Amino acid sequence: MNRKSTLKNKKKQAVSWNIKKIGISVFTIITLFIFSSGFSLKTDIFKSISESPTDADAWEYIERYKDLAIIEMHRSGIPASITLAQGLHETNFGKSRLYKEANNHFGIKCKSYWVGTTFYYKDDDKDKAGTLIESCFRSYGSALASYVDHSNFLVNSPHYASLFEYGRKDYESWAHGLKKCGYATDPNYAYKLIDKVNRYYLNQFDEEMNPMKR
Repeated sequence: MNRKSTLKNKKKQAVSWNIKKIGISVFTIITLFIFSSGFSLKTDIFKSISESPTDADAWEYIERYKDLAIIEMHRSGIPASITLAQGLHETNFGKSRLYKEANNHFGIKCKSYWVGTTFYYKDDDKDKAGTLIESCFRSYGSALASYVDHSNFLVNSPHYASLFEYGRKDYESWAHGLKKCGYATDPNYAYKLIDKVNRYYLNQFDEEMNPMKR
Protein backbone atom coordinates (compact mmCIF):
# COMPACT_ATOMS: atom_id res chain seq x y z
CA MET A 1 0.00 0.00 0.00
CA ASN A 2 1.50 3.38 -0.98
CA ARG A 3 1.72 6.41 1.27
CA LYS A 4 -1.13 8.17 -0.52
CA SER A 5 -3.54 5.29 0.14
CA THR A 6 -2.48 5.09 3.78
CA LEU A 7 -3.20 8.79 4.34
CA LYS A 8 -6.57 8.42 2.63
CA ASN A 9 -7.54 5.53 4.92
CA LYS A 10 -6.44 7.47 8.00
CA LYS A 11 -8.64 10.40 6.95
CA LYS A 12 -11.62 8.06 6.53
CA GLN A 13 -11.02 6.59 9.98
CA ALA A 14 -10.77 10.07 11.50
CA VAL A 15 -14.05 11.17 9.87
CA SER A 16 -15.77 7.96 11.01
CA TRP A 17 -14.56 8.46 14.60
CA ASN A 18 -15.72 12.09 14.59
CA ILE A 19 -19.19 11.01 13.44
CA LYS A 20 -19.30 8.40 16.21
CA LYS A 21 -18.24 11.02 18.76
CA ILE A 22 -20.99 13.37 17.57
CA GLY A 23 -23.54 10.56 17.82
CA ILE A 24 -22.38 9.68 21.33
CA SER A 25 -22.49 13.34 22.37
CA VAL A 26 -26.03 13.83 21.09
CA PHE A 27 -27.16 10.64 22.86
CA THR A 28 -25.46 11.78 26.06
CA ILE A 29 -27.12 15.21 25.91
CA ILE A 30 -30.57 13.70 25.36
CA THR A 31 -30.05 11.20 28.18
CA LEU A 32 -28.88 13.88 30.58
CA PHE A 33 -31.85 16.06 29.64
CA ILE A 34 -34.32 13.27 30.36
CA PHE A 35 -32.77 12.48 33.73
CA SER A 36 -32.30 16.12 34.74
CA SER A 37 -35.95 16.89 33.99
CA GLY A 38 -37.04 14.44 36.67
CA PHE A 39 -38.12 11.83 34.10
CA SER A 40 -40.93 14.16 32.97
CA LEU A 41 -40.22 13.66 29.29
CA LYS A 42 -39.92 9.91 29.69
CA THR A 43 -43.09 9.83 31.76
CA ASP A 44 -45.02 11.89 29.19
CA ILE A 45 -43.89 9.59 26.39
CA PHE A 46 -45.02 6.45 28.20
CA LYS A 47 -48.21 8.17 29.36
CA SER A 48 -49.00 9.08 25.74
CA ILE A 49 -48.40 5.50 24.63
CA SER A 50 -50.50 4.03 27.44
CA GLU A 51 -53.42 6.37 26.71
CA SER A 52 -53.52 5.65 22.99
CA PRO A 53 -56.74 3.71 22.31
CA THR A 54 -56.56 0.16 20.95
CA ASP A 55 -59.05 -2.33 19.56
CA ALA A 56 -58.89 -4.11 22.92
CA ASP A 57 -60.03 -0.89 24.60
CA ALA A 58 -62.87 -0.62 22.09
CA TRP A 59 -64.11 -4.17 22.69
CA GLU A 60 -63.89 -3.65 26.45
CA TYR A 61 -66.00 -0.49 26.21
CA ILE A 62 -68.54 -2.20 23.95
CA GLU A 63 -68.86 -5.23 26.20
CA ARG A 64 -69.31 -3.02 29.26
CA TYR A 65 -71.96 -0.68 27.85
CA LYS A 66 -73.75 -2.50 25.03
CA ASP A 67 -76.74 -3.41 27.20
CA LEU A 68 -77.24 0.24 28.20
CA ALA A 69 -77.18 1.24 24.53
CA ILE A 70 -79.73 -1.45 23.65
CA ILE A 71 -82.03 -0.55 26.54
CA GLU A 72 -81.93 3.12 25.53
CA MET A 73 -82.60 2.17 21.90
CA HIS A 74 -85.85 0.47 22.91
CA ARG A 75 -86.79 3.38 25.15
CA SER A 76 -85.92 6.27 22.80
CA GLY A 77 -85.55 4.92 19.27
CA ILE A 78 -81.87 5.86 18.94
CA PRO A 79 -79.90 3.03 17.28
CA ALA A 80 -77.66 1.20 19.76
CA SER A 81 -74.94 1.23 17.11
CA ILE A 82 -74.95 5.03 16.99
CA THR A 83 -75.00 5.38 20.77
CA LEU A 84 -72.02 3.04 21.13
CA ALA A 85 -70.14 4.68 18.26
CA GLN A 86 -70.63 8.07 19.87
CA GLY A 87 -69.58 6.68 23.23
CA LEU A 88 -66.39 5.22 21.76
CA HIS A 89 -65.60 8.42 19.92
CA GLU A 90 -66.39 10.92 22.66
CA THR A 91 -64.59 8.97 25.43
CA ASN A 92 -61.59 8.09 23.25
CA PHE A 93 -62.39 4.42 23.81
CA GLY A 94 -62.87 4.96 27.54
CA LYS A 95 -59.67 6.91 28.10
CA SER A 96 -60.77 10.55 28.15
CA ARG A 97 -60.60 12.72 31.23
CA LEU A 98 -64.28 13.64 30.84
CA TYR A 99 -65.21 9.96 30.92
CA LYS A 100 -62.98 9.07 33.85
CA GLU A 101 -63.71 12.07 36.08
CA ALA A 102 -67.26 13.05 35.14
CA ASN A 103 -68.87 9.87 33.80
CA ASN A 104 -69.69 11.89 30.68
CA HIS A 105 -69.78 9.44 27.75
CA PHE A 106 -71.09 11.76 25.05
CA GLY A 107 -69.34 15.11 25.46
CA ILE A 108 -72.57 16.91 26.32
CA LYS A 109 -71.97 20.42 27.63
CA CYS A 110 -74.03 22.08 30.35
CA LYS A 111 -76.28 24.36 28.30
CA SER A 112 -78.15 27.16 30.07
CA TYR A 113 -80.84 24.89 31.48
CA TRP A 114 -78.63 22.24 33.11
CA VAL A 115 -79.10 22.15 36.89
CA GLY A 116 -77.06 19.03 37.64
CA THR A 117 -73.43 18.58 38.63
CA THR A 118 -70.83 20.20 36.37
CA PHE A 119 -67.27 19.55 35.33
CA TYR A 120 -64.93 22.15 33.84
CA TYR A 121 -61.96 21.66 31.55
CA LYS A 122 -60.53 23.26 28.41
CA ASP A 123 -62.05 21.85 25.25
CA ASP A 124 -62.89 24.11 22.31
CA ASP A 125 -64.51 27.23 23.80
CA LYS A 126 -62.65 30.52 23.42
CA ASP A 127 -63.12 34.03 24.81
CA LYS A 128 -63.44 37.17 22.68
CA ALA A 129 -59.67 37.41 22.40
CA GLY A 130 -59.47 33.90 21.00
CA THR A 131 -57.95 32.39 24.13
CA LEU A 132 -58.99 28.86 25.04
CA ILE A 133 -61.13 28.84 28.17
CA GLU A 134 -62.68 26.15 30.33
CA SER A 135 -65.90 24.63 29.06
CA CYS A 136 -68.76 23.52 31.28
CA PHE A 137 -69.67 19.85 30.87
CA ARG A 138 -72.36 17.79 32.51
CA SER A 139 -71.17 15.43 35.20
CA TYR A 140 -73.00 12.23 36.14
CA GLY A 141 -73.05 9.85 39.06
CA SER A 142 -73.04 6.79 36.81
CA ALA A 143 -72.74 5.56 33.24
CA LEU A 144 -76.48 4.82 33.29
CA ALA A 145 -77.24 8.48 34.06
CA SER A 146 -75.03 9.57 31.15
CA TYR A 147 -76.70 7.18 28.71
CA VAL A 148 -80.20 8.19 29.81
CA ASP A 149 -79.37 11.89 29.55
CA HIS A 150 -77.88 11.38 26.08
CA SER A 151 -81.17 9.87 24.90
CA ASN A 152 -83.23 12.59 26.58
CA PHE A 153 -80.97 15.28 25.12
CA LEU A 154 -81.61 14.09 21.57
CA VAL A 155 -85.30 13.30 22.09
CA ASN A 156 -86.16 16.61 23.77
CA SER A 157 -84.05 19.01 21.67
CA PRO A 158 -86.14 20.36 18.76
CA HIS A 159 -83.22 20.67 16.37
CA TYR A 160 -82.59 16.91 16.63
CA ALA A 161 -86.21 16.02 15.83
CA SER A 162 -85.40 15.16 12.20
CA LEU A 163 -83.19 12.28 13.35
CA PHE A 164 -86.20 10.29 14.48
CA GLU A 165 -87.52 10.16 10.93
CA TYR A 166 -84.78 7.62 10.18
CA GLY A 167 -85.23 3.94 10.86
CA ARG A 168 -83.61 2.32 13.85
CA LYS A 169 -81.35 0.31 11.54
CA ASP A 170 -80.32 3.24 9.34
CA TYR A 171 -77.16 4.12 11.24
CA GLU A 172 -75.55 5.93 8.31
CA SER A 173 -78.40 8.44 8.09
CA TRP A 174 -78.24 8.89 11.86
CA ALA A 175 -74.51 9.59 11.69
CA HIS A 176 -74.88 12.18 8.95
CA GLY A 177 -77.96 13.60 10.65
CA LEU A 178 -76.11 14.17 13.92
CA LYS A 179 -73.41 16.10 12.08
CA LYS A 180 -75.98 18.10 10.11
CA CYS A 181 -77.90 18.97 13.28
CA GLY A 182 -74.73 20.32 14.87
CA TYR A 183 -73.82 17.64 17.41
CA ALA A 184 -70.12 18.10 16.59
CA THR A 185 -67.98 20.62 14.71
CA ASP A 186 -65.64 18.00 13.24
CA PRO A 187 -66.42 17.89 9.48
CA ASN A 188 -65.63 14.15 9.46
CA TYR A 189 -67.76 13.32 12.51
CA ALA A 190 -70.33 11.26 10.59
CA TYR A 191 -67.67 9.22 8.80
CA LYS A 192 -65.85 8.54 12.08
CA LEU A 193 -69.06 7.18 13.61
CA ILE A 194 -69.80 5.03 10.56
CA ASP A 195 -66.25 3.70 10.58
CA LYS A 196 -66.64 2.59 14.20
CA VAL A 197 -69.99 0.93 13.50
CA ASN A 198 -68.48 -1.03 10.61
CA ARG A 199 -65.18 -1.82 12.30
CA TYR A 200 -66.72 -3.18 15.48
CA TYR A 201 -69.95 -4.58 13.98
CA LEU A 202 -72.04 -2.32 16.17
CA ASN A 203 -75.09 -2.60 13.94
CA GLN A 204 -75.61 -6.13 15.27
CA PHE A 205 -76.91 -4.51 18.46
CA ASP A 206 -79.66 -2.73 16.51
CA GLU A 207 -81.25 -6.18 16.11
CA GLU A 208 -81.13 -7.07 19.81
CA MET A 209 -84.12 -7.52 22.08
CA ASN A 210 -84.48 -5.36 25.16
CA PRO A 211 -82.22 -6.92 27.85
CA MET A 212 -84.83 -5.90 30.43
CA LYS A 213 -87.27 -8.36 28.85
CA ARG A 214 -85.02 -11.33 28.26
